[in-house]
Amino acid sequence: MKNKYIDLIEQTFDFPQDEFKVVDNELVFHDIPLMDIIKQYGTPLRISYLPKISSQIQLAKRMFNVAMAKVDYKGSYNYCYCTKSSHFSFILEEALKNDIGLETSSSYDIYLIQALYGKRLIDKNTHIICNGFKREQYIKNIADLINDGFKNTILVLDNKEELSILEKYLNDDVTANIGIRIASEEEPKFDFYTSRLGINYKDIIDYYHEKIKGNKKFNLKMLHFFINTGIKDTSYYWSELNKCINLFCNLKKESPELDSLNIGGGFPIKNSLSFEYDYEYMAEEVISQIKNICTQYEVDEPNIFTEFGSYTVGESGAILYSILNKKKQNDRELWYMIDSSFMTTLPDTWGIKQRYILLAVNNWNKEYNRVFIGGLTCDSEDYYNAEAHANAIYLPEINYTQEEEDEIQYIGFFHTGAYQESIAGYGGIQHCLTPAPKHIILDVDPETGEYTTRLFAKEQSYQSMLKTLGY
Repeated sequence: MKNKYIDLIEQTFDFPQDEFKVVDNELVFHDIPLMDIIKQYGTPLRISYLPKISSQIQLAKRMFNVAMAKVDYKGSYNYCYCTKSSHFSFILEEALKNDIGLETSSSYDIYLIQALYGKRLIDKNTHIICNGFKREQYIKNIADLINDGFKNTILVLDNKEELSILEKYLNDDVTANIGIRIASEEEPKFDFYTSRLGINYKDIIDYYHEKIKGNKKFNLKMLHFFINTGIKDTSYYWSELNKCINLFCNLKKESPELDSLNIGGGFPIKNSLSFEYDYEYMAEEVISQIKNICTQYEVDEPNIFTEFGSYTVGESGAILYSILNKKKQNDRELWYMIDSSFMTTLPDTWGIKQRYILLAVNNWNKEYNRVFIGGLTCDSEDYYNAEAHANAIYLPEINYTQEEEDEIQYIGFFHTGAYQESIAGYGGIQHCLTPAPKHIILDVDPETGEYTTRLFAKEQSYQSMLKTLGY
């Protein structure tokens, strides 16, 4: 009878997969034995596997360039990374090895851009796309970049008032490249019809004639399109993209300098072992539709920009926990208690019910139970109870007490590399004063091919929390 945990996984999914396999009943992640990492660093433990970042970028570049070649597309493809997905220096340093641009969201992002320039990780030719609703300090910081010669910096107008503020801070001899964000229509399930971000479709051409055309301080280079659901093969996405391309073509006839279309972010990441998404088809279909509509309008195809955040960094992340003990609360509900808190380490699992790949690290040869996983805090929402592909989770059966360390069950949540630290408030106060976990960086030595580890951050100390609280 096949009732072991490994049987469950192999019968439910196509397993092993590219990044996961099992050796001697223990999980291996990107050819790295996770039990070796746990023995060295303990749990809870956050991991960043840097090579995945570069491989994601190169994959997207290859897919879009192949798609362009298939239809003889004349424009270029430009990959930008959304810094808000993860601002850490080691993430940016790895991403920037791949000749990419950056997308910013706040005034503080500009200080980060200047720091990267100071470390010679970018130069003044790097594409810097500045998005978001902008307070005056943000606009001033963008103007400082432009005045300093960052010639491929583009301020994407989120509202009609930002242009006059930008003009106030530009040097007399400087012309700024700008873009306009379209306020796209939202999916019917939303509480509102139109995105709060951007300028209404019907106002854009008139606004161009009133404020931009003939103004020597500005050069309209980009039309920006983004929808919250991401790039998906749905009638809603294709309808909104079609409207955007038609607007681009009409605006291009009025504004010859307009040469770039930003289709935002939205490539999904793998959040289940059953995940399916045809990246190549979607890239080819997007490029084909842009090409076809531009041909109908007899305008040149635009340069394409994408702003991939979660896609860039999400699959590089993992977090490992120990199961401290189990609690049988009634006839149907069995709880496994982890040595941390979801509200501290994976805040969007409770905030927006985000689901990640969850796997046992060891004991794949044991029988399995249906379980709930509970965090350490006293909050009723600090739990995890379902997978992306099912309404339940299963893990190896455990029979130990806290004293029996040799029998401890370890689990891992994978592809958690985007947004977690910024949402949780890295370095700040965590719920119930649960410390932020130790964080290590995994890399591969280019000469030997062996993996390397280095400690980025120790587990948060009580002294640092007391200091933050004013004690």
